[in-house]
Amino acid sequence: MDQETQNSLQTLSTIRATVPAIEELLYKVIPVLDHGFIRVIDYMGDDSAIVQAARVSYGAGTKKTSQDRNLIAYLMRNRHTTPFEMCEIKFHIKLPIFVARQWIRHRTANVNEYSARYSILGKDFYLPKREHLAAQSKSNKQGREDILNDKEAKRVLDLLKQDAAECYKHYEEMLNEDIEGNVLDDSKSNLARELARMNLTLNYYTEWYWKIDLHNLFHFLQLRADSHSQYEIRVYAEAMLQIVKQWVPFAYEAFEEYCLNGAYISRKAILVIKKMISGDSITQAESGMSKREWKELMEVIQ
Repeated sequence: MDQETQNSLQTLSTIRATVPAIEELLYKVIPVLDHGFIRVIDYMGDDSAIVQAARVSYGAGTKKTSQDRNLIAYLMRNRHTTPFEMCEIKFHIKLPIFVARQWIRHRTANVNEYSARYSILGKDFYLPKREHLAAQSKSNKQGREDILNDKEAKRVLDLLKQDAAECYKHYEEMLNEDIEGNVLDDSKSNLARELARMNLTLNYYTEWYWKIDLHNLFHFLQLRADSHSQYEIRVYAEAMLQIVKQWVPFAYEAFEEYCLNGAYISRKAILVIKKMISGDSITQAESGMSKREWKELMEVIQ
C-alpha cells in the first residue's frame, strides 16, 4: 500500500458534504482495457451542492428530497449549467497514449500527465481483443466497419505486439537503462529521456491526474459514452458513468433522461413531427432536411 493510499485511509472528521458510495471507491482501482484503470482520488460536492448553488438567491434550500430531484431535473432539462459546475471530481487514469491524445481534446479539465522526460515509461502496451479489430468504414473516416477474419486479426495482433516490443527494446537501448534505472552497458552513454521517448508506439500506456467539474464531465460523457465513440475511449467513459451514478444520483438520473437517452431536435424536425402527429405524410425532400438529418430523426422517432 503506497503512502497516498495510507493517508486516504486515515479517519478524519469533516463538516463538508461527503458521499458514502464515493468514499468507498476512493483510491480503488477500476480496471479498464488490458492494463488501464481509473481511480477516484478526490471529489467536492454532491447533489445538494447543485441545489444549493441554484437556490443561492433564496437563502435556505428545499426541505424535501423530491424537490431537490425535480429542481436538478429542471436545471438539466433547460440547460442551466452553472450549478453543475459546483461539483468537481479528480481521477487517476492509466490509458494508452493514442486514447490520451484523443481525450485531451476536451480542454475543460485540469490535467497533469506522467512525464517521460523525467521518468522511464513502463512496458505496458495495449493489444485489442480480436472482436475489436475491424476494417476502416467506407462511409465514416473515423469509424470501423466489419470485424477482421481470424487470419487477418492474428496478423494484425502479431504486428502490433512485435512492433511495440521491438520499439521498447530500442527505447531501453537508447536510454541505456531499464525501468528500474539500472545501467545496461557501462561502455555506452545514454540518450536523453525526452528524445528516447519518441521511439515508442502510441499503444503504450501513460498516466495522468484529471480533474473536472460535473457540467464539463457530463459533456465529455455524452460524447464519449455514445455508441458511435471509439471503443477504447468509450470503455473509460462507461466506467465513469457508474462512478457518477454513485456520486450524484439525482444529477445522473437527469443526465441519463435528457442527455444520454434524449435528443436535440431542430426546428425543421419539430415541424416534421407535428405533421406526423396530425396525420399528414411528409417525405425527406418535402421536409427541407438533408438525407443525413432525416435519417437521424427517423432513428430517434421510429
